[in-house]
Amino acid sequence: MRQIAFYGKGGIGKSTTSQNTIAALSENMRVMIVGCDPKADSTRLMLHCKAQTTILHLAAERGSVEDLELEEVLLQGYNDVKCVESGGPEPGVGCAGRGIITAINFLEEEGAYEELDLVSYDVLGDVVCGGFAMPIREGKAQEIYIVTSGEMMAMYAANNIARGILKYAHSGGVRLGGLICNSRNVENEVALIEELARRLGTQMIHFIPRSKQVQEAELRRMTVIEYSPDHPQADEYRQLANKIENNKNLVIPTPITMDELEQLLVDFGILGGEDEYTKALEADKAKEAAAV
Repeated sequence: MRQIAFYGKGGIGKSTTSQNTIAALSENMRVMIVGCDPKADSTRLMLHCKAQTTILHLAAERGSVEDLELEEVLLQGYNDVKCVESGGPEPGVGCAGRGIITAINFLEEEGAYEELDLVSYDVLGDVVCGGFAMPIREGKAQEIYIVTSGEMMAMYAANNIARGILKYAHSGGVRLGGLICNSRNVENEVALIEELARRLGTQMIHFIPRSKQVQEAELRRMTVIEYSPDHPQADEYRQLANKIENNKNLVIPTPITMDELEQLLVDFGILGGEDEYTKALEADKAKEAAAV
C-alpha cells in the first residue's frame, strides 16, 4: 500500500487538486483520503457535503476517541473512495496537529488501512508545527506532492515544505515526488516552476491549467471527474493521477536559501516588493521561534 500526501500553501487549491486527483486514481485503485486540515474540507467534493464530521469533534462529544466506532468517521464517497477527516480543536485552543496524530493512530488501530492500494493525506501547508509534519515525520506518507503556482508566496511555501521533507528524509524515509503547478496564469509560470523544481532537485510532475470547469463542479460539491468526466480538465487530473501512479522519481529535496528564492523571483519578474517578502520572512521566523 502506498501512502502519499499533498501539501501546499493555504488557498493554493490543494484540497481541490487532491480530491480531483484521487477521484481519477480511484478509477484503477482502492483509495482512502485522510483529511489533515482543521477546516475539514478535504473530502467535501467526494461526499457532496459541506464538511464531514471529524474524529476529533466526535471524540470531544463522547469524551474519548476510544468511544468511537470506525463506521461513524469513515464514510464512502465518490467511486467508493473512503473518506476521513481528522479535525481540530476550537479556534485558539490547543494544537490542531493533535487531530492528525489522534486520527491516524485511531485508523491504524481499527484496521482502516486494510484492503487499500493507496492512502492520501491532505495536509495544511504549514509544516512548522510538529503536528502537521506528522505524516512525514513518522513515515506515514512516503511520497509528498507539493501544490504550488508561479505566485511568490506559493513558491515560498513550497520551498519551506521541501525544508520540512529534508529534515525527516533520513529518519522517516519520506521523499518528494514532485511539484504540481496549479496555474494562476502567472507570466512564464511553467518555466518558473520547472526552474524551482530543478533547484529543489525534483520535477514539475504536472501543470494544471486554470479552468472555470473546476469552479462549476465545486459549486455542486463535486470533482470535475464526476461532474464532467469527458471535459478536458478531467483529463488533466487523469494525466496527473497516471503520473503519480507510475512515478519513480522520488528524491530527497535540496531546498534553496531565501536569498536564492528571492533572486529567482527577481529574475522572473515575480517578486512583489521587498516589504511583502520581508514580512513573509519575519512571520516564518516568528512561527519557528514559537515552535521551539
